[in-house]
Amino acid sequence: MNSTQELSKEMTKTALKGKDLLMDPSLNKGVAFTEDERKELELEGLLPPTVLTIKEQSDRAYEQFLAQPTNLRKNVVLSDLANRNRVLFYRLFSEHIAEMLPIVYTPTVGTAIQEYSHEYYRPEGLYLSINNVEGISKAFENIDLGPDDIDIIVATDSESILGIGDWGIGGIKIAIGKLAVYTAAAGIDPSRVLAVVLDAGTNNQKLLDDPLYIGERHERVRGEKYDQFISAYVEEALKKFPSALLHWEDFGGANARKIIDDYKESVLNFNDDIQGTGAVTLSAIVSALKVTGEPIEKQRVVVFGPGSAGIGNADQIVGAMSLNGITEGAAYQQFWAVDQFGLLTEKRGNTADFHKPYLRPDSEVTNWARNDEGQIELLEVIKQVKPTILIGTSGTTGAFNEEIVREMAAHTERPIIMPMSNPTPLAEAVPEDLIKWTDGKALIATGSPFSPVSYKGVDYEIGQANNAFVFPGLGLGAVVVKAKLFTEKMFAASAEAVANATKGSGEGAAILPRVEDLRSVSLDVAVAVAKAAIEDNVAQITPDNIEEAVKEAMWEPTYKTIVSSKKAN
Repeated sequence: MNSTQELSKEMTKTALKGKDLLMDPSLNKGVAFTEDERKELELEGLLPPTVLTIKEQSDRAYEQFLAQPTNLRKNVVLSDLANRNRVLFYRLFSEHIAEMLPIVYTPTVGTAIQEYSHEYYRPEGLYLSINNVEGISKAFENIDLGPDDIDIIVATDSESILGIGDWGIGGIKIAIGKLAVYTAAAGIDPSRVLAVVLDAGTNNQKLLDDPLYIGERHERVRGEKYDQFISAYVEEALKKFPSALLHWEDFGGANARKIIDDYKESVLNFNDDIQGTGAVTLSAIVSALKVTGEPIEKQRVVVFGPGSAGIGNADQIVGAMSLNGITEGAAYQQFWAVDQFGLLTEKRGNTADFHKPYLRPDSEVTNWARNDEGQIELLEVIKQVKPTILIGTSGTTGAFNEEIVREMAAHTERPIIMPMSNPTPLAEAVPEDLIKWTDGKALIATGSPFSPVSYKGVDYEIGQANNAFVFPGLGLGAVVVKAKLFTEKMFAASAEAVANATKGSGEGAAILPRVEDLRSVSLDVAVAVAKAAIEDNVAQITPDNIEEAVKEAMWEPTYKTIVSSKKAN
């Protein structure tokens, strides 16, 4: 078992010494080891003589970061630091979170994923193969941790990475990036998390043809064998770490929905692309409705791009409408879903099971205009529905064109328009155009970061609907009270907390918080989620003071005094 033991928040004892200690990223402090520690831990002569503070180390690491010629090289340098000195990495990341979040996480992590087999230099996390399901148990054993040592596991099968698709074994980097945000934003202890890639093959021919590709070299396995793979992973993960939260990331749409449906009533788990994206979208809507003064259950919502993320958004909004007093059935009637083939209706083909609640009756659209292929396009839906909210998750650049936006604005005083597709080149519209076409009246949230827009003497801050506002606090709140499941109230509470954390007010203010405030937002989200879990009777722990319990659980990137286990006795 682990040869290191935490004595207090300030002190750790370990049996490791010398070079073995320097190779452990959770213990290594580099030149910050004091002279006394160097003597006791047999580090004399293994480090340069000068002792630096963590602040001085962080300043130097930041210089090294800035010196890198590309964002990919910056990502590589940060990954290397995390694998050498974990505390220093998180100190640096936390100090520069707004600048480094796009490097550690989306969009730069997408490039790191694509180049993974070529940039690979050391293993990270757990690699599980569909061709060795019987070896999953042994793989978890090899982590060499006890049943109470892991709080959160992020797993991906890499089929639908960000906006770049199927990248096989490289998806481990999205799990690692996600966990880094959990720690930097919400203080999840980095020694208590695990990244997992579930390698079911890849349909990316570029990878299959690459002689250096280090994942399974065959097309993706689907069907019963895939389901058994997922089942074996869940069983072994919870056998090893029974209290762990299982976070699903970047699965293909059909599998993502099925996994959530299979486990939502029995396991503490959630899919960030579906439920996390939905919660942050809901946050932006709740914030925007504070401006308009209108109730959420009265909104008419058009979702353009009803894949797993788009319907995930819709599901969260339906949940919020239902919590606000209308039936779920009535809430579904407030939505119109449109894909590349037009409006989704009951008799139309090319729909999935998860679309069913959102299919419009054909009798409703008898007199609606259709194109030459018989499809009801987005513009016609806007004309007929007169929506108050337009959400884009299509990955179709420029889909919200001037005619569509002006048509929406003609019927809605403060249209809520959310081009959520990322990375940036895939956005359905850019904020500058949306503000110009609505004469500054649109309330905007985007999936990618955009600079402020100046229009008629007003500076408009653009809120980014970044999942990082939700999932770190969502996980922390669930972990603090040892929630058995996630409930609709917990997701709604996270969205409300993010909306309430939005600082700006008045003309031009953003409808979401600033990334710089991520740590404080995550604290608010965690407290709200923990309270909701207690109210819904899914919490196994009820702290006397929830806010203090959450703060106490938040790990800080500070060095501990390290002593030899022999001397500590």
